[in-house]
Amino acid sequence: MSTGVPRRIIVAISGASGAAYGVRLLQALQGMADIETHLVVSDTGWRNLKQELDLDRPSVEAMADQVHDTHNVGAAIASGSFKCSGMLIAPCSMRTLAAVAHGLSDSLLTRAADVVLKERRRLVLLVRESPLHLTHLRNMVSVTEMGGIICPPVPAFYLRPQSVSDIIDFSVARALDLLDISHSLAPRWAGLALADGDAARPSFPAIKQ
Repeated sequence: MSTGVPRRIIVAISGASGAAYGVRLLQALQGMADIETHLVVSDTGWRNLKQELDLDRPSVEAMADQVHDTHNVGAAIASGSFKCSGMLIAPCSMRTLAAVAHGLSDSLLTRAADVVLKERRRLVLLVRESPLHLTHLRNMVSVTEMGGIICPPVPAFYLRPQSVSDIIDFSVARALDLLDISHSLAPRWAGLALADGDAARPSFPAIKQ
């Protein structure tokens, strides 16, 4: 039964390529009456939002219910007493991953992630780098061992995406699933039905050539 109290979700945007993932998350959550978003963006995250999407700070901040400056380590989300349902870092740079893996808490973004882990809440990291070297992989293992979820934004071509937006929506949808947030961003796999020995094919439109 709903209590009428909105679920708080922290959305963080760090300096990796893929700012569109964070923005799409905010857009998807913006229309949900039962969700209250708390946004924190790193300095390089703001630069990427401008570089990749040509979005200025006021435009992005308007998508969130509350905004916190990454330099303000005294903000509400820096405390374990701040009740929230989880945190999404989208995209998550290797630098941010490393800070979370080693518990550095050197900014509000990484402090909030550390708090979510210590309070045993759900932390989802859309890590964005390729190829990966050994330190990247070890940091992912460390965060996983602490209870975080590494969720790289990898496209699913079996759904036959028709646009870049379809590809982005798929990864955002999977991230929202991990926080048990209902959405209709992407189709769900319903299985394949074989007929007369023919090779099974998904019932999605073919990619336009």
